[in-house]
Amino acid sequence: MKKLESVRDVLAEIQGTLVAPKNLRNNFGKYNYRSCEGILEAVKPMLKSLNATLLLTDEVKEVGGIVFCEATASLSYKTGTVEVKAQAGIPPSKKGMDLSQIFGASSSYARKYALNGLFLIDDNKDADTQDNRTETVVPKKGKFTPVQIKKIKDYAKSGGDLNNVSVKYGLSVEDLKLLIS
Repeated sequence: MKKLESVRDVLAEIQGTLVAPKNLRNNFGKYNYRSCEGILEAVKPMLKSLNATLLLTDEVKEVGGIVFCEATASLSYKTGTVEVKAQAGIPPSKKGMDLSQIFGASSSYARKYALNGLFLIDDNKDADTQDNRTETVVPKKGKFTPVQIKKIKDYAKSGGDLNNVSVKYGLSVEDLKLLIS
């Protein structure tokens, strides 16, 4: 490890080595995600070994009638500090949550994205940042049983519409053709 002179050196070290896996699962939305707590768990040992500190703060703000939480993630080393801010809206009500839970959820969300910005954690495949584009994935024969592949082949040979199979398996027609070729 090179000699760390400034807070930016420390930040570059953390950005280059931090691994914060998506270790939580949303079964309803069928996606994995990471939490603010997970990021903090991953970065704490690094902060200790680098002799740096991280401070998270929140401020509730209102602009144009919209209330939101603005979180700030501040990384400090020696005499320097680098900070990143992120915001999350605070809805006036949310089914099944009391006011303190609503504020806490917004705080956690804003803090997570402030940490993402500070440490260059890319969440572009998270469900809450998707723009509903589909990604093309070339299917591997090992992901389907031989019986499934045979059924798809037989269906296609008999003149069956691969669009129906595409919907069933969530694959494009082109990907299905690659699978049965």
